[in-house]
Amino acid sequence: MTTSRAVASRATASRNAPAVERAPSSAERVLAPVILGVVVIVLWQLLAGSGLIEAYLLPSPAAIGEEIAQFAPSMASAAGLTGLNALIGLLAGTIVGIVAALLASAARIVDGMLAPIVAALAVVPIVALAPVLNTAFGADAQTGRQLIAALAAFVPVFINTARGLRQTRPVHRDLMRAYAATPWQAMRTITLRTAAPFTFTGIRLASSLAVISALVAEYFGGPRGGLGGLISTSAASSAYARAWAYVVAAIVLGLAFYLVALAIERAVARRT
Repeated sequence: MTTSRAVASRATASRNAPAVERAPSSAERVLAPVILGVVVIVLWQLLAGSGLIEAYLLPSPAAIGEEIAQFAPSMASAAGLTGLNALIGLLAGTIVGIVAALLASAARIVDGMLAPIVAALAVVPIVALAPVLNTAFGADAQTGRQLIAALAAFVPVFINTARGLRQTRPVHRDLMRAYAATPWQAMRTITLRTAAPFTFTGIRLASSLAVISALVAEYFGGPRGGLGGLISTSAASSAYARAWAYVVAAIVLGLAFYLVALAIERAVARRT
């Protein structure tokens, strides 16, 4: 009788226990956005071909695809130039952002000086800054665009790294003092490892912002050849499908930067 009651009790508990949701598989995570993208493209094609929207307002995916196939070499060359400017800016902004965050975490006076500067840099309009830098460094120089990309990358890297450096628990610092660890050993063992996830979050944000900023800087003057300049030229000559094709290339470039940053983050996380 006791055994029967125990079995019945376990059966009732299992029925009343909340169902555990199954985590989606890797195939499901990949397939879901692909299906959504296909549905959006089909609806877009139907809408563009219905005559309800003029072609210059919304070219069809088929027309954009034709432009991509025709101008693929120029798109690859332009994406390389824009990507180089974004990469230089991303590396420079990341290095400066991490160093500034380390200085701010080490000295309150530095933190007090940098806080208003970073807040001001975060709201600098790229649209207004791009023509100024293009004029300052010359019409044939890429330096202004790289500086704009670096500025865009600096802010999220600095903010996230500074926040991560403040996450170290006092008990961990006390433990390192008890072990007679040097300040550098404590920094390397505790503080930097705690801040690493925050830093990589900032880098992932900065990777996309660097590409966007480089594109905007190219759009507002300077030497031609980048994706931003080609988008501007195509739109000005009423080649709207071609302009959208260059926009697609810019999206692919931004995704590539983001995915590379994500892959580096995961590789570092596995090693640590």
